[in-house]
Amino acid sequence: MNRNVPLPTALAPLHGDLDTLDLAAHDGLQPASPDPDALLRTGPAYHAALGDAQMLADEAEYCSFGDTVHYSEPPRIFAHCDGSYLYDTEEVPYLDLQMWYSAVNFGYANPRLNGALKRQIDTLPQVASQYLHPTKIELAKTIAVDAERKWGRKGRVHFNVGGAQAVEDSLKLVRNATGGKSLMFAFEGGYHGRTLGASAITSSYRYRRRFGHFDRAQFIEFPYHFRGPKGISKEEYGEQCVAKFERLFETEYNGVWDPKAGQCEYAAFYVEPIQGTGGYVIPLPNFFTGLKRVLDKYGILLVVDEIQMGFFRTGKLWAIEHFGVTPDVLVFGKALTNGLNPLAGVWAREELINPTVFPPGSTHSTFASNPLGTAVGLETMRMLAETDYESMVMAKGAHFLDGLRDLQKRHPEIGDVDGLGLALRAEICQADGFTPNRKLLDTMVDMGLEGELRHNGKRIGLVLDVGGYYKNVITLAPSLHISHDEIDLGLSLLDQLLTRAKRVA
Repeated sequence: MNRNVPLPTALAPLHGDLDTLDLAAHDGLQPASPDPDALLRTGPAYHAALGDAQMLADEAEYCSFGDTVHYSEPPRIFAHCDGSYLYDTEEVPYLDLQMWYSAVNFGYANPRLNGALKRQIDTLPQVASQYLHPTKIELAKTIAVDAERKWGRKGRVHFNVGGAQAVEDSLKLVRNATGGKSLMFAFEGGYHGRTLGASAITSSYRYRRRFGHFDRAQFIEFPYHFRGPKGISKEEYGEQCVAKFERLFETEYNGVWDPKAGQCEYAAFYVEPIQGTGGYVIPLPNFFTGLKRVLDKYGILLVVDEIQMGFFRTGKLWAIEHFGVTPDVLVFGKALTNGLNPLAGVWAREELINPTVFPPGSTHSTFASNPLGTAVGLETMRMLAETDYESMVMAKGAHFLDGLRDLQKRHPEIGDVDGLGLALRAEICQADGFTPNRKLLDTMVDMGLEGELRHNGKRIGLVLDVGGYYKNVITLAPSLHISHDEIDLGLSLLDQLLTRAKRVA
């Protein structure tokens, strides 16, 4: 590995004086006279003068803690970003190996995608979602035509503003198509969002506990081989999980199947091809082909959640393409706009979503299919069509996985590594290589965000994400544009973090 990778050139410092900023007039409106006591103090110049300590104090007083910001204490404030790096207010770079939970697949401040957003701002920046605009139609067509080419099924696309909201739309689709059936199957370790409906098919009770009772999924074992039964292969474990699921249909007394009516009480099975929050657990293809056989036999729809793994994270546009099965419904989001705009959506086969069965007004969101989002999404799809992302991602992923295996040889605390494309995992354990060690990983994450690691004598930070059933898995989702040198730098920083964290954890 190259351990002497030059740090990225920092962006030019932000300039400006709050008292001389032009708060200007638009379309004839005249600016008010500057009044330091009355002006709304915002913007980079003011933030720089305010300092991190005061901003954190203001955040503590005025911001809800209901999001995930305070998973790390104190929260880190970032000032700008570029490529694979975030920069704090002191211009310290942080190599990001999780890229906003895989929402920024194409690098921070991607010039091409930023350009698409800027052009749209200058043409049609906003329009109500009950009206049409060209990029909505083009983007829906691009996704639907690609799906028909791959799976031989005509379908349509419906847009919304975020992944959980798109999951909610998919729940409407499948409940409507199955005569109002409200129960779903989903996986142990699965995550589909934190709205009420999405929480019901997310396996963690923690996301539902405080919000009253509503129908929840029946959670089925996922073939997590590293923590599964010993003495059987990954392939055998997948077959075992399918057989265990199929036994639910052997008799009506298992509670899901009416053999006289030939009806299942459950409408659909929600799956992530690779579990995201569950720790980037990667099954073998035989598992999904076996599962789909059971679903088809008993008339259960397959809904594939590609919100985190879509858009070539795994070397394919959709991760499910690796596994040889065809979805009935597919949900996407995150990287479609590279994090520039909240846009997500659902593709469904024609029988489930045509205007006769899913007529106007079936669902609505004020900002769904907004032109800024669809313009960037369309540019993303064009960019993907012009470049061999599959070869690029698989080559970089293999290089990264080889490096993780080298680290594993030097650190027995790395119990398992795996990867598909640039979706990679490293499971942090006790020195026995198996017992989960959440404390060690939490220490690593906090140290990475302190920005006190060293490279070529300079400060640098490392941004990591934590997943897994025991919250002891580093889920690695770097930019698809990350260089081999940056991968080597990331591996070097992981080595440094592990060495430091083991001294104190």
